Amino acid sequence: EVQLVESGGGSVQAGGSLRLSCAVRGYTISSFSMGWFRQAPGKEREGVAVINSLSRTNYADSVKGRFTISKDNAKNTLYLQMNGLKPEDTALYYCAAAKYGDIWVPSLAEISYNYWGQGTQVTISS
Repeated sequence: EVQLVESGGGSVQAGGSLRLSCAVRGYTISSFSMGWFRQAPGKEREGVAVINSLSRTNYADSVKGRFTISKDNAKNTLYLQMNGLKPEDTALYYCAAAKYGDIWVPSLAEISYNYWGQGTQVTISS
């Protein structure tokens, strides 16, 4: 059974930083694409940042320059460093992993991902 467990969410003021972690069991993250997605109240889930087996990354325009996705293959853990947080970043953040293949430029589309964590809440106040 593949399990993805997010941690590191919380409440911070605008301009602050958070680092999210996704610990993975039953799956070797080095072999596939993984990503972070978020869903704000009343909005659709959107891709935030993704990374493939070669550590090639792709980001949503709204977070480019502020967020950094990375992974530690030895620890089988995915990370999302979030700096310069804004109130509009408030959302439930999900870790996701693909099951099949890999892509040169990893996809931000959630249909490309098969395994999902339970989510961790990020709340940014002004």
